[in-house]
Amino acid sequence: MIDLHCHSTYSDGSLTPEQLVAEAVKIGLTALALTDHDTTAGVPRFLAAAAGTTVRAVPGVELSVDCSSGVMHMLGYWMDLENPELLRQMEWIRDGRAMRNRAMLEKLNALGFAMAWEEVAAFAGEDVVGRPHFAQVMLQKGYAKDKNEAFDKWLGDGKPGYADRPRLTAEVAVALIRQAGGVAVLAHPFTLRVGKEAMLALFVELAGVGLGGVECYYSEHSADLIQDYLAMAQKANLVPTGGSDYHGEVSPGIKLGVGFGGLNVPDEALAALEARRG
Repeated sequence: MIDLHCHSTYSDGSLTPEQLVAEAVKIGLTALALTDHDTTAGVPRFLAAAAGTTVRAVPGVELSVDCSSGVMHMLGYWMDLENPELLRQMEWIRDGRAMRNRAMLEKLNALGFAMAWEEVAAFAGEDVVGRPHFAQVMLQKGYAKDKNEAFDKWLGDGKPGYADRPRLTAEVAVALIRQAGGVAVLAHPFTLRVGKEAMLALFVELAGVGLGGVECYYSEHSADLIQDYLAMAQKANLVPTGGSDYHGEVSPGIKLGVGFGGLNVPDEALAALEARRG
């Protein structure tokens, strides 16, 4: 059993890299990828913690990508963590996120939500502050009953408390990952909110610029959706991969390795994906 998508305290997860490895060992995972948002800062600790265990640690990242519909994220695996251009671009993304966070705080305060930057940052752990941390403050103060309500009413794209930020294009993200020696995978395609024909066209287009795989197996993909994505991945010559997108306490109900309980990412996906490295 493998899981190629999880987050630590270095982005918006609640477990440290060491705790993620311990949990992976406990539940019997054979491989786990750490894919924090726009940062690889937690990967060295993750790799060190997994050394000598039964879990193969896969270094990764999840990059924010610009798109015309829905949300697009690009997963990268096995990059050179010291690659100068990768580090520069991730810093650019994080700088843009920081400006967006300040703008969101101002909007939320103007809407009557009393919260300070220190309260939001306190939920962020070691590194990147994101919208889930705003949601946690809203939950703590009773402004929303759960994370979904916070996003649906206030923090989601186009909602009153939302502010945009700079992102890479999909083509640049794929090239960046490949130039750093890695392989790029399109994350949770259902968040793109496009039909089957447009989705397949996107898979083919991105495969043409070096995309290596697509996250067919995912906690929020139904059985029918998984089959649709598997068929599209085959047509586009992409490796079907997957992961839970585990965040710990930030996303209750999603468990490492199994998602909501039925997730099962095939072990052979790992070798097939590694063969596509840039």
